[in-house]
Amino acid sequence: LAACDALVPSAIQMGVGTGRAGPPPFVFMPLHKGADAFMSFRHFEKFYWPSFKRVLEGIIAAGMVPLPFVEGSFDEPRLALIAGSGLPAGRTVWLFDRSDMRLVRKHFGGFACFGGNVPVSLFRAGTPAEMSEHCRRLIDDVAAGGGYFIAPGAPVDEAEPDVVRAYLASAEKYGVY
Repeated sequence: LAACDALVPSAIQMGVGTGRAGPPPFVFMPLHKGADAFMSFRHFEKFYWPSFKRVLEGIIAAGMVPLPFVEGSFDEPRLALIAGSGLPAGRTVWLFDRSDMRLVRKHFGGFACFGGNVPVSLFRAGTPAEMSEHCRRLIDDVAAGGGYFIAPGAPVDEAEPDVVRAYLASAEKYGVY
């Protein structure tokens, strides 16, 4: 715990120093650890979240917007802990890889902007119809009330052009709410 605490100031400094200073002032933060499959909630609550929350607060205090990229999944009860932690509403943007987006909506709706969960595999191995249907369902499930943005769950290295066009067309067609 002392080691986690000792790293907080340098993590804030590194985030603010490498963040994008212009509008929007985002600090992208890939979260390689902390996912449900990586550590128990008990360990997340004790070792991970307290120091990470202080890093987020430090970045916010510097006038920047933390953009954590949750690799793997954060589901119950991680989402409830984060949303109920006292972080200021509307000051973070979260990108999710594999989290249940209905749970994200339940906890982050009105608290934070969030997006993701379009599988990278769909960009490479899916059909345009599969992509369109996935995006439609995702938007129908979680976009009402605002705050959601459609996005891949991870960086897309290679994609089929027709599937990318279907992804973009789906955002235009179904993303008006």
